[in-house]
Amino acid sequence: MTRRLTDRTGEVRELTDEDIERMRPMDEVLPANLKRAIGQRGAQRTPTKVKTSIRLSRDVIDHFKQGGDGWQRRIDQALKQYIREHGSD
Repeated sequence: MTRRLTDRTGEVRELTDEDIERMRPMDEVLPANLKRAIGQRGAQRTPTKVKTSIRLSRDVIDHFKQGGDGWQRRIDQALKQYIREHGSD
């Protein structure tokens, strides 16, 4: 006999080895509209950024990459700060 995974309030109980053995791969149980390839993004609701290509000095790139992942976001933030401080004229 299988036990329910949730109680009446929706609280999920701890999974047992039996629960895990009964699990099926996601691609067998997900509806087609939720299936995506690894790394594939879903449709954006409203694009907030514009894809562009820009040539920057090696020292600028090295500086921002030193902080690890998110270096492009940090460049974007630095440029936004520049606009706030110097205006958009």
